[in-house]
Amino acid sequence: MYLTEEQTAFVDSIKKMVERHVVPIAAEIDATDRFPEELVPIFGDMGLLQQWVPEQYGGPGGNLTLLCLAKHEIAKVSMACSILAGQNSIGMILPLLHFGTEAQRQRFLPMVAKGRTLTAVCMSEPHCGSDVAAMKTKAVRDGDSYVINGEKCFITFGSVAHWVLLFARTSEGRGVNGISAFLVDTKTPGFKVGRNEKKMGLGGVPNVQLFFENMRVPAENRLGEEGQGFKACMHILDLNRPTVAAASIGIGQGALDAAIAYAKERNAFGKPIASFQGLQWMIADMAMQLEAARCLLFECTRQVDMGDFSQLSMMASMAKCFGSDVAMKVTTDAVQIFGGVGYFKDYPVERMMRDAKINQIWEGTNQIQRVVISRHLLGRDA
Repeated sequence: MYLTEEQTAFVDSIKKMVERHVVPIAAEIDATDRFPEELVPIFGDMGLLQQWVPEQYGGPGGNLTLLCLAKHEIAKVSMACSILAGQNSIGMILPLLHFGTEAQRQRFLPMVAKGRTLTAVCMSEPHCGSDVAAMKTKAVRDGDSYVINGEKCFITFGSVAHWVLLFARTSEGRGVNGISAFLVDTKTPGFKVGRNEKKMGLGGVPNVQLFFENMRVPAENRLGEEGQGFKACMHILDLNRPTVAAASIGIGQGALDAAIAYAKERNAFGKPIASFQGLQWMIADMAMQLEAARCLLFECTRQVDMGDFSQLSMMASMAKCFGSDVAMKVTTDAVQIFGGVGYFKDYPVERMMRDAKINQIWEGTNQIQRVVISRHLLGRDA
């Protein structure tokens, strides 16, 4: 894709950082499931944690395209590390910009702009994934605060976050009505961290249970109108889904690059396996699929950065769904090209295949994305 001079310089700086700080630890954090806390200040100094904080609040004033370029580049080496980039966008920055008051923006955004704060989103519950209407965590108004009780599961960075965006029921409305959103300091009494889940992939990314036991949160920390939190969240998810596509395409590109290098080095029947047509066609298909996914992604980010949100929901779902499906296929094909050794942990492609899978599931499963797309095309009653 075409990059401006500014974008090219930005990508070059990311490449240098990745080579110095991410490449040496990518395999290790997967093997040990260690959260790479040393990357937080590094990413913060580069503006990657706070890319979308406007300059007026002390941030870099970046946009969706730059954030996606960063996640794409980092994910070529480690999707786990790429998730750190822009994590604060969905956890605090975008909710504040779109649904917070000016007083809340003045209070929180300068803090995030310093690049040392990490946030998480608390929505999923043991019985409530895509079915948000089944949410049971409750927030009861008590004077100038809310008392919150309940639990969440699979919360990414929940054990290392300084603040969380918590969704809870404030009334028993029909469906998703009655759900509100709160910014919660993780040092609040009653905030408790449960087990860190053992996952197929994404080693180094904590995904934990969280429990709230009579946790008292100031009413001034509620974002938006009471009972309208889910509707606010849907818009934020639409803005974040392209970044999932970016990480997906990045990990796919990393797998393709590794497969091409291996195919040139590996000999069979007296010549490099890259000379066999069957393998050449696999590589061609992998490259075409990734390029198509990139074009879709950056058309989506272009529209957003121009201020055109008319097709955001559909385009974001298309980019996320197609990009993650492509990543799963490309990383699987890369393992195939490596043959038997591709199944071994000595090479990165098996890790890339395991990591790629989650992108078909979180931020709304790809089945849910297809529902979103079809409703835009056929109408909600189709």
